[in-house]
Amino acid sequence: MSLLEMVQDILNDLDSDNVNSIDDTVEAGQVAQIIKTSYFEMMNNRNWPHQRKLLQFDVVGTLAKPNYIITPESVKELELFQYDKRKSGDTSVVYGEVKYKEPDDFLRYISVRNGNDENTQTVVDYSGTSLLIRKDMAPSYWTSFDDTYIITDSYDVSVGSTIQKARTQFIAYCYDSWVHQDSAIPVMTAEAFPALLEEAKSTAFVVLKQMANQKAEQKVGRQQRWLSRKAWRTAGGVRYDDYGRKGRK
Repeated sequence: MSLLEMVQDILNDLDSDNVNSIDDTVEAGQVAQIIKTSYFEMMNNRNWPHQRKLLQFDVVGTLAKPNYIITPESVKELELFQYDKRKSGDTSVVYGEVKYKEPDDFLRYISVRNGNDENTQTVVDYSGTSLLIRKDMAPSYWTSFDDTYIITDSYDVSVGSTIQKARTQFIAYCYDSWVHQDSAIPVMTAEAFPALLEEAKSTAFVVLKQMANQKAEQKVGRQQRWLSRKAWRTAGGVRYDDYGRKGRK
């Protein structure tokens, strides 16, 4: 359903005047805003299948920060980081996982390195802290101190003077954008539309009519329970083993 169609549906249940645009009346504009708010509440309360993307992240790309990667603002949660670890001159792609370390574990890991080693480079973080980074091998571990920059424990200077964007592979859940126009269709799975419509309808009754819509609230509950069990259209949802839910790395 388009934004206008949802607004018209809700206005009909509110026993309000029909409109041809979300800007026709103040009430239509209020309903459109309620739909927008309800949409973002739904999209942010879990990781939805359609939000999972295969990406390449930009790198800082300076000699002073050769191992720094920039997390896009659109990223909601990072799930996997892989890097092409082939050596200079090799033609066969060799992707391997770059594993996450908690910031304190990461610091302990790199701090035992010899700063006088010719293959170790001292990189000064934006905080002013010095980090001992290997420059003779592809990254094995990463961390983030500020949730903005991804920092790897090493990079291969024989391949490039910095981490290479073209060699990165990220799987991440990303926030969706919102287009506030009549014909705009919210970015979500078709199965989630009934839940969005009923959630917005329930809210509109409370906000605009100062009364609850018990039927809409019942429908919201049913839709949310269904979506919690079934959201994926293809394989790739929550995976289980013989011992219950498998923990994320």
